[in-house]
This record gives sequence, C-alpha cells and structure tokens, in this order.
Amino acid sequence: MLTERDLIELFRSAESDRVERKETISAADRIRQAICAFANDLPNYRKAGVVFVGQCDDLTCANLKIDDTLLTTLSSWRSDGNFQPFPVMSVKRMTIDACEVAVVVVEPSDNTPVRLDGRVWIRVGPRRAVASAEEEKRLTEKRKSRDLPYDAQGVPEAALENIDLVRFEVEYLAAAVPHDVLAENQRSRDEQLRALRLVDEKGRPTATAILVLGKRPQEFFPGAYVQVLRVAGLHLTDDIIDQRELTGTVPDQLRQLDELAELWVARTTIVGGAKRADVTTYPVAALRQLFRNALLHRTYQSSNAPARVTWYDDRIEIQSPGGPFGQVTIETFGRPGITDYRNPTLAEALKALGFVERFGIGLEIVRKALEENGNPPAEFTPLANYVHVTVRRRA
Repeated sequence: MLTERDLIELFRSAESDRVERKETISAADRIRQAICAFANDLPNYRKAGVVFVGQCDDLTCANLKIDDTLLTTLSSWRSDGNFQPFPVMSVKRMTIDACEVAVVVVEPSDNTPVRLDGRVWIRVGPRRAVASAEEEKRLTEKRKSRDLPYDAQGVPEAALENIDLVRFEVEYLAAAVPHDVLAENQRSRDEQLRALRLVDEKGRPTATAILVLGKRPQEFFPGAYVQVLRVAGLHLTDDIIDQRELTGTVPDQLRQLDELAELWVARTTIVGGAKRADVTTYPVAALRQLFRNALLHRTYQSSNAPARVTWYDDRIEIQSPGGPFGQVTIETFGRPGITDYRNPTLAEALKALGFVERFGIGLEIVRKALEENGNPPAEFTPLANYVHVTVRRRA
C-alpha cells in the first residue's frame, strides 16, 4: 500500500514503468492502457503503479479542475466491462506542491494477464505496448493460484476432455480475443486456454471453463442448473402449467431463459389513441438482466441448490443461491456505484460472449425498463445465503 509520502515522491519523479502522467482525461484510452499495464506488472515489482491526472509530462501542473464527476468517471472504468478481470485500483484527489491532481493507484494483479478490450498491455520502462506471445506467457506463469477467485481455480477431478474444445475455438476464442491479435501471435491452444483463465497451472479446466464450455457441467457442479415453474395461480400450491430443469452450460441456460421469457410474456396492442401501442406484462429487457444476475452472481462453490424462477399469474420470483458478496452487503445492496463480483472470470466469459454489455448497470436497466413498461419496481430481498427478487405484473 502506497503512503502519502510515496505518492509525493512518485509525483516529483521522472516518468517510469510505475508512473504515468496525463493533463486531462481526454486521453482516456491511454489512461486505461496504463492501468492495464500496471495491473499486469510484467517486471514483477510487486508494487503499485500510479497515474497522475492533472500533471504534465514536464512535471508542471496542468491546472485541471479535479471535481467529483472526474473522480467518479475514473473510478467507473474499473468495472465498465473493458477490463477483464477487474483491476484493483483506487482513485482520490490530492494536492501536491500546490497542484491538485487525481491519483489513480493500481495494484499488481494476482490473476494476470489483465486484458483491456481483449488486448494485454504491458510496460517496461517508458515502453507501453501490447504484450507479445512470450510476454503474455510470462504473465500467465506468474499467476498466483492460491489467491485466485474460485471460478478461476482448476477443478481437481476435471480433465481437458471434459470441455468442448471445438466450441472454445469456434465460439469463445473468436469472441474473447481480437482477430488481429490472434493473427499476429500464433499461440498454441494450451497457451490460449491458460491466458484466458480456462485451465490452471496443472492443465486442469477451471470452474469457468466447465461452466461455459463443459460437455456436462452438472457432473462437476450438481446445482448449476435452473429450476423453472409456471404456476396457474398466485400460490406455489396451485396447479403447475409447466416445469423445466434448464441444464448445460451457463450460456445455454441463459439462452433457454430468454426463449421462455419471449414465449411466456403476454403482449397486448392498445388502439384508439394517438397512435397504436404494444405493451407487455413484463419488459423482456428487465427479465434478461435479472436472469443474468441470478446465474452470474450465484455461488457455485458452497451450494448445490439450483437457481429458481417461479412464474405466477401476478408476479415472477427469482432466487439465486449465495448472498451479497464483497463490498456489496445486505445494507448496500442495490446502491448505484457499489458493485463486486463473486465470479469475475465467469463475468469475463459472459461479457466476451455478448451476454453482458457493461458491468455495474444491470439493476439500473431493470429499474428503467420496469418503469417505462408500467410495472411496479422490482423487490429485492438480499439475505446471507441467497438473493430473492420479485417482479410484479403490469396492471
């Protein structure tokens, strides 16, 4: 952890492989690249890198106004979906030598390589560039397996034949890595799997690999499915219209949930007004976000319970095993700007495959879609071991 004295010394020092300076945030791409490079820590200093926003390259002050909007913008980059996995970083305002600056402190990641829009940025001295195949291999090898989140750890009883390698090459690889990077660096399949956190140092598939590419994921994670009930009435004891167990990979389950939402949401056309209007009992966009949250944020480690979707005549209830995680607590659940990820590698995979566009805005999409469709607000009940959501039908 850098002290205030450390930051002052870095502020006064020449630019190096631990310091980047930018006059404004208009150079957003370069600031993001520096964050990615500091997180990767290719020289293995095991020390934080710093971006000073509001300071010129010649060490003079840029006289930039450092307000809350600028600080919020910088902070939001951590989880806006461009970085995978999320870097560990902090943002604060400081005044050093009468110069007000925004200080972005980036800690070395234990889960390298960190990618920015699919590219691995590194920095050695003043050089900042996309990592070569050899440099990316070094980053993969220095990954600290003991500190990895559960979804990036190898599954002890799994082997490479338990994942669909054709699906990896045809569907996943092309989505996760830009085509020019694939063409430029002819990595072996093993190197590709390791770099994307899909196998561990022993060559075993990770939990994410099984959940996203597994041939039979439920053999390793018995609770990794969705139980869906369509009830004719308002109570669980009423007659069941339809009952399904959605299995396969997490992407397969999400596609099946999307299909059910399209099938079961009732649509009505209102005529006679200024213009024809089509309304639905539930906005599908809101349901999709809630389904994705239920499967992305659930625990796959400590529970064999399935995710549950119960569709009543007047409401839909969604239950996800595993309570709030990290900085998201029962008290802070749902507050704007407070996000954390129990399964960051799974989040990376779903982002690559197009199921997640941006991180941290799912609940806001739900709120807006329900409001625009005329539904009451979603009701969230976060508890220690599960999260329960109720969405009520449009009147």
